[in-house]
Amino acid sequence: MSRQHFGTDGVRGTVGQAPITPDFMQHLGWAIGQQVGIGSQVILGQDTRCSGDMIAAALQTGLTAAGAHVQMLGCLPTAGVAWLTRTQQAAAGVAITASHNPYPDNGVKIFSASGDKLPDTAEAAISAWLEQPIQLAPTHQLGQISHCTDAAARYASFCQASIPVRLDGLRIVLDCAHGAAYQIAPEVLSALGADVITLGTAPDGNNINDQVGATHPETLCTAVRQHQADVGITLDGDSDRVLMADAQGQLCDGDAILYLLARAYQRRQRLSGNLVGTVMTNMGLEVALRNQGIGLTRTQVGDRYILEHLIAQGWNLGGEPSGHIICRDQTTTGDGIIAALQVLAEMQATGKNLAELIDYTPYPQQLKNVRLGTADPAIMLAQIKPAIAVAEQALGAEGRVLLRASGTEPLLRVMVEGQDATQVEHWVNNLAEQIQQLVTSD
Repeated sequence: MSRQHFGTDGVRGTVGQAPITPDFMQHLGWAIGQQVGIGSQVILGQDTRCSGDMIAAALQTGLTAAGAHVQMLGCLPTAGVAWLTRTQQAAAGVAITASHNPYPDNGVKIFSASGDKLPDTAEAAISAWLEQPIQLAPTHQLGQISHCTDAAARYASFCQASIPVRLDGLRIVLDCAHGAAYQIAPEVLSALGADVITLGTAPDGNNINDQVGATHPETLCTAVRQHQADVGITLDGDSDRVLMADAQGQLCDGDAILYLLARAYQRRQRLSGNLVGTVMTNMGLEVALRNQGIGLTRTQVGDRYILEHLIAQGWNLGGEPSGHIICRDQTTTGDGIIAALQVLAEMQATGKNLAELIDYTPYPQQLKNVRLGTADPAIMLAQIKPAIAVAEQALGAEGRVLLRASGTEPLLRVMVEGQDATQVEHWVNNLAEQIQQLVTSD
């Protein structure tokens, strides 16, 4: 079955352009309703985008037309929607968000009754329903709409209870990206005793991710130095990503956070199996983990694939350099607040600062995008293989080359990493230039 309409993380795009239109969202709501069945409950949460209410209204219409009952959660991080879907035993949950994208974009992420992102088969089934015309359920079976007034408070309590220590004495700069966590995250940290300095907590519907949040970590790093904070935390628009900064204002990406958490889980005898990363996970992290007796398993890019592997293997920790961190023993999806709290708990438990706990050195890594125009990415990849082999031989066992086609743009992404920064720069430029020549001559 085809997963038409779905990308790697739900449905997303620019508002007013297909598929982010009121008529499509109404049809999508109906399709979800058909999938879960008459009388089932579906819960809806959203981030702070001005288009969220319009999309919510369209989804409500479609869901109730199919006979599904809808409970509105209001503004809530995506992970909160997933958690409440599971704990309220709803048939499905929908987060209305475009995550780290700018405000003109929006979309939906759909969760199953277990709080997990839908597998490909479920998305394919919903796509099949989208090919059918909307038919109303019998009048006496039409769905009803209700509102959950304590969703944020319940999720905040869950977050607070996820660590066994308080955060007294920690001065924290927190950037909420003017997004879904703008109220919850400061409340959680303050309730645990931290001294919290906030950024990105004044959403106006149009400023989500605008020069703040995980896509603009320089804002956090500067604020940490200005306020002489112990640590900084920056989330993205729906709070499923987190990056951090140490007391010197040095950025700690998702790989660095994963290293700290893997060591913390190992110390507490909580780590089950390998850490799960992606093909983009830094080789330096892999080597550092190996030296600590911790294995790394890689998946393709996308937190959904990390999650699928964690579930299949029964493991409990994984993530991406971008800051999607999945603590499977705590949550069913990437959760920036939960991941940050686990880091802060380790700082408190050990008495060490962030820089001391992240005592590994990432390998130099460079990424270049090459525009393909109308060229076929599969043909380009085949033609560049001999050049890749030459680069890999030069880099040796402590380096690697990765080329992959973008899933959203006509691009080839060229990534090279190794121990020697000069060599890495040479080969990423060399390969990018050779691909560009192939595109020009195609």
